[in-house]
Amino acid sequence: MLLYGASGHAKVIISCLQGNQTDVEAIFDDDVRKKELLNVPVIGPYRADYETNNQLIIAIGDNAIRCRLAQRISHAYGVSVHPSAQIDPGVKLGEGCVVLHGSILQVDTLIGNHVIINTGASVDHDCMVGNFVHIAPGAVLCGGIRVDVGALIGAGAVICPNLAIGKWAVVGAGSVVTRPVPDYAVVVGNPARIIKNNKLL
Repeated sequence: MLLYGASGHAKVIISCLQGNQTDVEAIFDDDVRKKELLNVPVIGPYRADYETNNQLIIAIGDNAIRCRLAQRISHAYGVSVHPSAQIDPGVKLGEGCVVLHGSILQVDTLIGNHVIINTGASVDHDCMVGNFVHIAPGAVLCGGIRVDVGALIGAGAVICPNLAIGKWAVVGAGSVVTRPVPDYAVVVGNPARIIKNNKLL
């Protein structure tokens, strides 16, 4: 496996891959000062001609950056699921996804491309999670949730059943969402309320 991004998030993905006896051959990173991460060589900016038969995961937590990078990478994408994650056979995972330690994905859930299901997150039955979403550590999605492209569900947040979270929305850490969240909205609190609009930032 190859990674793009030599960050803290990459460390967790390396751990995840090693848990499945999958070696990380090299890491691309635009910061040429980086030379190694957890004994894996960091070889500089992305090269389309490097180990073209190997798969790649974008190891960057920022949704917008993952989205931009995915548009210019020509390698096939891999998927990494930690052995401690519990994934129902009825779950479908898109390319480039990472499901980290202790996460739970329930039946008939659809996960898009380049999604991060972070440590200890729980996604219940019949959820639809769009491309480039990040479900942060300890977040809980109850059944029937739709999370649109690029949204961030903060650490420890709870999304009540059968709600929609709009594209590029942000749900603050620890928030409890009891009503739909519009596109680009930033919501915080219990119950969660809109405090600003990401599209204006």
